[in-house]
Amino acid sequence: MRASGTGSGSGGGPENGTTSRRRMLALSTGAALAVSGLAGCGAHGHGHGHGKRGHGRAPGAGGSASTSPSPSGAGRVSAPPASGVLAANVNESLDKIDHAELAAVSATWIRGFYLMSKADRSDPAARTGTAKLLQAASNGYGTVLSTKFQYHGTRLPEPGTAAMDTALARLDKVLAAVLGKIDILTIGNEPFYETRPADRATSRINDFYEALAQHAAKYRSAHFGAHCKTALYMGALNRLEDPAFRNAQTRRWMTFAAGNTDIAGVDIHPHVTSIGAAREYTDFVLPYLRADQKFLATEFSLVKLWKQHMHDPVDASFTRAYGTPAGTRVWQVIHEAANNPFTEGKWNDFLLSNRWFASHKTFLTNEMARLRDTGKLAVAAYGITQGGPIRDFGASSSPWVLNSVFCPYVCRTATDGLPGRDRTWATAFKAAQG
Repeated sequence: MRASGTGSGSGGGPENGTTSRRRMLALSTGAALAVSGLAGCGAHGHGHGHGKRGHGRAPGAGGSASTSPSPSGAGRVSAPPASGVLAANVNESLDKIDHAELAAVSATWIRGFYLMSKADRSDPAARTGTAKLLQAASNGYGTVLSTKFQYHGTRLPEPGTAAMDTALARLDKVLAAVLGKIDILTIGNEPFYETRPADRATSRINDFYEALAQHAAKYRSAHFGAHCKTALYMGALNRLEDPAFRNAQTRRWMTFAAGNTDIAGVDIHPHVTSIGAAREYTDFVLPYLRADQKFLATEFSLVKLWKQHMHDPVDASFTRAYGTPAGTRVWQVIHEAANNPFTEGKWNDFLLSNRWFASHKTFLTNEMARLRDTGKLAVAAYGITQGGPIRDFGASSSPWVLNSVFCPYVCRTATDGLPGRDRTWATAFKAAQG
């Protein structure tokens, strides 16, 4: 949803004196970028990314996948097909994809997004983040990339204008870099957030993104033929729990996706207060989908519930155990951890001392089960780690940090050399791999 909340980084505490397993893997992965070859489309493509993967087996929905040594040292995986799988979401932090973190939670799929304006400055394939995603794809990982067109303060381009030509040129660069290599590309990241209210309240938003999708489909057909492995999805719908966002524009969004055979489905981002609110998303999109279409949920969380409790006092069990003054607010503890990282044990004690968190500790498990039960889930993705430092965390900040599997900016490095982790989500994430 937002740039913060996922993405990777170094641990919050001091490094051990010896080189950690994480560091060695990172070094070998970096070296591999310079020597790897990246597979493209051709006679061995797998349709729209939903068939059996070329180097893997085809377990059932959510099935686990094997790993084996790779010449690159990054570790080769055999990712399951895009049918009910759970991916590690790194959001914009593609450059911090960490194979040791992925292995620790048995992740075989990766999702992130690319800010399209960056294509003005350099070839997307040459950027470290995109290169790492492509390297992961060549090592057998399932991969999803969302294209983020940011127009918060600028009028959305109209088809046929110079501004639209700029957007299409950016798209062409990304298409050239990733088609035939990654499994899924979404047209748009969160279009109904990343545009001005005046534009998303009219057909202008549909005109723009439909033009992008049609252009991408034509490009794929012209350059990669009928057997390109990369499936195209329409980017994510947000706030569908609010009836105001189940409107003419979002209905047209779904109608367009369903009516275009080049589109494999749609993405949703249910950042909500409850599973009941998340159900509003699937209730909205499922009736539109064709029999051969699926949906993505490349971000999901209870961040809106967490935010309701930022001003709550921390439970007395935590304040007594750690000498925190009675009456300290939740947001103040997060601020303290962001500026003086906790041990992994202290961070987890803090989380689970809050009844509103502990009572929802099965959320990831339950939501994955619900999404899979629809029979139409291709890939869901959950935030694997924090996006960056949050030392300025305040009373009104959004608590994305409470979603992260790994917590490098509020936890010290753990004994295994990886960042401290949220044990609740780490355990659930790994178990959800099958």
